[in-house]
Amino acid sequence: MNKKTVILIPCYNESATIEKVIRDYREAFPGAEIYVYDNNSTDHTDEIARKAGAIVRYERKQGKGNVVRSMFRDIEADCYIMVDGDDTYPAEDAIKLANEVLNNGVDMAIGDRLSSTYFTENKRPFHNTGNRLVRALINTFYDAKVKDIMTGLRAFSWDFVKSFPVCSKGFEIETEMTIFALDKNMKLAEVPIGYRDRPEGSVSKLNTISDGMKVLKTIGTLLRDTKPFAFFTWISVILLLITTAFFVPIYIDFLHTGLVEKVPTLIMVSMLGIITILCFFTGIILTSLRKNQKNEFERSLTTMRLIRESQRQQENQIKED
Repeated sequence: MNKKTVILIPCYNESATIEKVIRDYREAFPGAEIYVYDNNSTDHTDEIARKAGAIVRYERKQGKGNVVRSMFRDIEADCYIMVDGDDTYPAEDAIKLANEVLNNGVDMAIGDRLSSTYFTENKRPFHNTGNRLVRALINTFYDAKVKDIMTGLRAFSWDFVKSFPVCSKGFEIETEMTIFALDKNMKLAEVPIGYRDRPEGSVSKLNTISDGMKVLKTIGTLLRDTKPFAFFTWISVILLLITTAFFVPIYIDFLHTGLVEKVPTLIMVSMLGIITILCFFTGIILTSLRKNQKNEFERSLTTMRLIRESQRQQENQIKED
């Protein structure tokens, strides 16, 4: 079918595992180009990767999100396999993800660790709790049934890669990808995969507390941007309850005495009432704008596809000539 598959490996100090990862994925995808994007490693990860046969490139801005931005901008392919360089994801499982993209028209195939060996292999209990929390929040807000939000093994179509605006800088990039796909109604597929904990000598770069807070912040920001009516309506409801709780006692006293004794509280309640109304109508206005943005996204994606097809036809014509 002449469809091009590439392996993308973002790396930061993975000298203990990168050679094995490259070897395994070359065996699983013998015709694929393997790119290692080094993110300021100090342990010669880049040298080891180059000797193992990978194409090594560099991203100087620290953070996985920055690396993903460079990878997605730089590389042209029909199927993109992105995998962590820590040797936790078996290469043979990636073949199933690639098949979903190349043969079933999937835009993002997710390697589902949580349905297989993750909770037994992973020795960090707070990570397990964090995965469950993030999954519950996103599935609730977006009416979805995604099982593994934070997995480091995914396959993407050209459409997804070239239309995905990378905003995150760090490990919250996985959450951003999932929400983008759900919001844009892209075709998703989840495939159960194996997971093994990092081998001895390989150290995780994740900070459970700080990275967890970044992920939660990302969810809140993206919820505001992608579902403004729900976001601002909930704020309005909370403010309305607070306003009511303070106003009712004042109103009851007024009915009994004919006087308003808590004037400062009444002023505060009035301001909260105004803010409540403003929040509600903000949600309505932004929802209308979001509808226009979605329409524009679909038109832009169609234009991108036509340009790409035209370029392919020109290249084929040149080869024939």
